[in-house]
Amino acid sequence: MRAPGAAAAVPARRGRLRVADRVYARIADQAVREVLAEVWAGRSVKAAPPHVSVAVPGSTVRVRVAVELPFPADLAGLARGLRERVGAQVAGLTGTRVSEVVVVVEKLVTWGTW
Repeated sequence: MRAPGAAAAVPARRGRLRVADRVYARIADQAVREVLAEVWAGRSVKAAPPHVSVAVPGSTVRVRVAVELPFPADLAGLARGLRERVGAQVAGLTGTRVSEVVVVVEKLVTWGTW
């Protein structure tokens, strides 16, 4: 609580918040793992862990996600789900605008019988 008669701090003098790149990466990694847990549930084969990297040019975040996905599957739908979840969680938890989420499918892992 402010003392009576104390002036409010001018917004420009309050300072600023800097979120470390590794924080963005951890949030994005958790979002990717949540989506992939749903995708791989009940399957006998598993994929390698995802790889997430971020770039923070200015006041926005760019995220790159490299994953292995099951095949056959709706790859476009899975990629869209990853982009949406990562973008929403990073923006929601940090307040930083996500300019781009790139999903790179490194490998398709076959499962089941055809």
